Amino acid sequence: MTEIVKGKIEHCELLAKIGVESFLDSHGKSASKEDVYSYVNKTFNEKTILHELENTDNIYHIIYHKNQIAGYSKIVFNVVNTNIKDQNVTKLERLYLLKEYYNQNIGAKLFNYNIQLSKENNQKGIWLAVWVENQRAIDFYTKNGFKIVGSYDFKISETHSNPNHIMYFKY
Repeated sequence: MTEIVKGKIEHCELLAKIGVESFLDSHGKSASKEDVYSYVNKTFNEKTILHELENTDNIYHIIYHKNQIAGYSKIVFNVVNTNIKDQNVTKLERLYLLKEYYNQNIGAKLFNYNIQLSKENNQKGIWLAVWVENQRAIDFYTKNGFKIVGSYDFKISETHSNPNHIMYFKY
């Protein structure tokens, strides 16, 4: 049984924990250990997540599988991107799934939930940035209709950036 619930302030600690684990699994070797941990500690701490949850533009959803948390997503409506001509597009900022839930169609359920929510809010499409070496994610998004439309340097630290693809799925 899979359930998706809206992320709320009381989920702050849980979201921070999953953020750390998921980011380290997918990006842990993308920069020096110091740079990666500096980014993770700055981005996935309870204070930062709380601030994000308090901003009503950020929409978090948590997916549970068999009453266990499997991952979460974060989307933001109406975020323009210079690589995309369309207006009224959603940014998929995070789609994080814990490793033990890979290959069980759980990430796809959360992804499809976000697509439906985006469409219900009159969005024309959805875009994201994905590290060029995260082939697993690139394959997932390509399989789900995304196309690479540009590039972006994702800043991990003051001295390190990772090259990212900008991918877009127009409805």
